[in-house]
Amino acid sequence: MSKGILRKATSADGTEIGYWTSGDGPPLVLVHGGLGDQTRWDALRPHLEPHVTVHAMDRRGRGESGDHPEYDLAREFEDVAAVVDAVAQGCGCLVDVYAHSAGGIYTAGAVPLTSNIGRIAIYEGWDWTDPEAYVPPLDVLERMDALVAEGDREGACAMLFREVVGVSEQELGSIRAQPSWSGRVAAVHTVSREVRAFLDSGFDPQRSGSILVPVLLLVGAESPDSWKSGAEAVAAALPDVRIAVLADQGHSADMLAPELVAKELLAFLLEAA
Repeated sequence: MSKGILRKATSADGTEIGYWTSGDGPPLVLVHGGLGDQTRWDALRPHLEPHVTVHAMDRRGRGESGDHPEYDLAREFEDVAAVVDAVAQGCGCLVDVYAHSAGGIYTAGAVPLTSNIGRIAIYEGWDWTDPEAYVPPLDVLERMDALVAEGDREGACAMLFREVVGVSEQELGSIRAQPSWSGRVAAVHTVSREVRAFLDSGFDPQRSGSILVPVLLLVGAESPDSWKSGAEAVAAALPDVRIAVLADQGHSADMLAPELVAKELLAFLLEAA
């Protein structure tokens, strides 16, 4: 599958952030979560490309993007803003953003840094009301780090999906079979730095309250109740928001049920047009 045209935006600290452009229509930046790179969108992308121009970014430390020896969540906010601004400069219009998991936190953090965002859709990725309900316990992180140190990066990835995301063995098999699995394996060492940063960040209603553009929060009906209560807490801080619950889905719906996610997403993004 063609990933499109590789472009790069320069973030505030000078790090180059790669993003892949494909499709036709209004611009949509895709921000992936804590594990993998832009290839995690391979199942969803074909359902979006006939309707929107997709700009799928590689977050720092992954794929075609650079990195920095000192990690800070604020740099992730700046990365999203840099890509949005680069896309906006190219099209001369507002840019929509769809983010999954941790990518949603980085998208929310980017909002004060750019005036070029039109709409935001987030699948189970918002500021933590209760961090321990969302992120891996420290003992899981330590066991994952040990596997990475031993060279068993695939085992560390599988542990994350089993013990934190909560996928079944059948779902894990489907995820392993996708082209994005190699990108997840390559990025698994970055999980610890992000989780520890998350645990220090907490829920910031003021940050969410600063988002004045329309927002769609997507939740899987089969996901833990903490995701649903988290969506409700974030929605309470937003002036223009709706929540959509996807039947029979968990945290990985945009890989395992991409048509369903694309339908909800496009209905929201294109309703103004």
